[in-house]
Amino acid sequence: MSTRRATISDVAREAGVSPSTASVVFSGKTPTSEATRARVLAAADALGYTGPDPRAASLRRGRSGIVGVVFDTHLGTAFLDPVTTHMMDGLADGVSRLGAALLLLRDDGETVSEPSLHTAPIDAAVLIGCSPRMRDSLEIVRGRGIPVVVVEGDAGEGVPQVLLDNAEAQRAAAQHVADLGHRDVVIVTLPIDTSRRRGWVTADEPVRVDVTADRLAGAREVFPRAPVLAAATSSIDEGAIAGRTIFGDPSRRPTAVIAQSDLLAAGVIRAAEEAGLRVPHDVSVTGFDGVVVDGLAPHVLTTLVQPATAKGRAAGEAVAAMLEDDEPSGLDLTCTFRVGTTTAPPPTT
Repeated sequence: MSTRRATISDVAREAGVSPSTASVVFSGKTPTSEATRARVLAAADALGYTGPDPRAASLRRGRSGIVGVVFDTHLGTAFLDPVTTHMMDGLADGVSRLGAALLLLRDDGETVSEPSLHTAPIDAAVLIGCSPRMRDSLEIVRGRGIPVVVVEGDAGEGVPQVLLDNAEAQRAAAQHVADLGHRDVVIVTLPIDTSRRRGWVTADEPVRVDVTADRLAGAREVFPRAPVLAAATSSIDEGAIAGRTIFGDPSRRPTAVIAQSDLLAAGVIRAAEEAGLRVPHDVSVTGFDGVVVDGLAPHVLTTLVQPATAKGRAAGEAVAAMLEDDEPSGLDLTCTFRVGTTTAPPPTT
């Protein structure tokens, strides 16, 4: 018995049309009559033909049809953050016209797995600027000569970037806190470097993660002397750890906390309530992202709403442009400040 896979030529012969006509029925690139389409599909069904061989198409194009998206942490952890989910939805939309698949790659500098950023058969890569390892990952991709797009990070000349107004947005939230009358403020940041060290950050300590540095710069425009506490990642648990540190000494509690993500803010609120503090009557809390956080009710977080889906879509469209030999364009996106119920004037003494 022959096991030869049916070809588009076989389908065309069975349907009584030319191979080019049968081909466009499957590609959808050129309109065909409903009668012709039905005849070709019926012939394909009879022959067990399910469509063009993707391996052959990849060989003709000289491409794998895969776009790599690089994360520096366990993927299960990364997708606990709703911002990641929204961004990936947009990214998938952005590359959809290529018919490309997304391959999620972990590059944490420690885990050895295949495929890796060094070996994966990818046509292009998307790097995330809030990753402490973004610059290391960029060196690997550039060494392979693979087109790359960076989201919220400074990759230098010639690399398309999708940027968010992190500094300006964070300054707006800090100014809101100041306008309410707060002066005793603590800033809780995303990771500041690849070590993901938790703890207090000195004024002259370098911050090597672009998103963290930009948001911190914005807050420091309003509160230049505010103590800074770094978290290990963006999560509710990390926010709670930071909050317990902040509220652990009743004699040194601030009246407001500016957190660099909504998940961190939710954890700070949890720790405040554990310490017997009322939000916002005793302490105000702001976040950043504008996502839905489970368990935050009845609070509505005062935060910056970022266009996470549009951010991912812009990155995907830049990738598509590069692979189609068009000139990719970067994009500057802005956040919207949203006042919720977690900020109020400081308590009177």
